[in-house]
Amino acid sequence: MSKQTKKTAEVKRPVDVYFDKYQESHNNETNEIIHWICVPLIIFSLLGLVWSIPFPHLDFLGRYNGFVNWASFLIAFSIYYYYRLSPVLSYFMLLIIVLFSYGIVSLEKWEAIGGPAVWLVCLIIFVVAWIGQFIGHKIEGKKPSFLDDVKFLLIGPIWLLHFICRKVGIKY
Repeated sequence: MSKQTKKTAEVKRPVDVYFDKYQESHNNETNEIIHWICVPLIIFSLLGLVWSIPFPHLDFLGRYNGFVNWASFLIAFSIYYYYRLSPVLSYFMLLIIVLFSYGIVSLEKWEAIGGPAVWLVCLIIFVVAWIGQFIGHKIEGKKPSFLDDVKFLLIGPIWLLHFICRKVGIKY
């Protein structure tokens, strides 16, 4: 192998560097299982909490008022961030966010007929899942990655997705 080829082979994409760093504190099987449960719950609950923040009525949106909220900006930012790291993973995250959005709209409908407030349901899910994450890291014996770099809060979901992509043979 020539020096140029060897040098090229050693260069990792930023997404893979993040995954390697994230993996350092996620090697215990129990912690990984907890993450497979808690990370999606945290993402769902954060989306629901931000979705629940009142958004002003904007006349120029016309009949689309109600379709745009604070979560729309969070979704746009995160999908753009994921796209910069891996377009394929960003598409999968967008699909997951669509499913989560459907779940949040279902919670809104439940609230409208007398169910609990969306923000309350999401807060409870968030607290329980967050505690689960810390239990997993206690078992792991290593502090969570996001304590070193807040970007790792966004890396967790696509770190899980990259395992699925690898399992089914999709290049991310």
